[in-house]
Amino acid sequence: MYMADLLGLIEGMDLHPHLYSDDTQIYGFCAPDEVSALQQCISTCFAQISEWMKVNRLQLNAAKSEQLWCTSPRQQDRLPNIPRHVGCDIVQPVRCVRNLGILTVLSCFAALRRLRSTLRSVSQAVLLSLVTSLIMTRLDYGSAVLPGLTSHLLSCLQSVLNAAAHLVCHARKYYHVTHLLPDLHWLLVLERIQF
Repeated sequence: MYMADLLGLIEGMDLHPHLYSDDTQIYGFCAPDEVSALQQCISTCFAQISEWMKVNRLQLNAAKSEQLWCTSPRQQDRLPNIPRHVGCDIVQPVRCVRNLGILTVLSCFAALRRLRSTLRSVSQAVLLSLVTSLIMTRLDYGSAVLPGLTSHLLSCLQSVLNAAAHLVCHARKYYHVTHLLPDLHWLLVLERIQF
């Protein structure tokens, strides 16, 4: 009920919401000469969300709210780079954001290295459970924001999945994962994102 109201509020202003359990991202698109109109629309939406949250006994954490403009490097200097006042809150412009706290490929490989040290101590079922909870959940956690990812970044994520399959199946490093993934009932990264 609450989420439907929030979605309606955001979409009613011709903006695009992306909702998570404790995070909401609002996207808007415009031509370079319509930046101030979009900025005003987002500010109005932010103020309405803040009011909606107060009415529903929720609290907006304005300190964590950020504004990011995505454009070509040539157009970047034409965009406003000043903090926006929304009610009594200030929303800071930023040049980069951390989306959902998605962990990198390096941290997944670090977790796999730590799991490798337990190979002799745990059964394959326990190892599979550990890989599922520590690696697969990390890969799936941010899949909502991964559609359209470049083939290079997809291959990096796929390499994590391949390494996890090798670890669980005790396969040699260069053994092809074509047979391992179906045996484990795992989808390829691109298929996981689409699923």
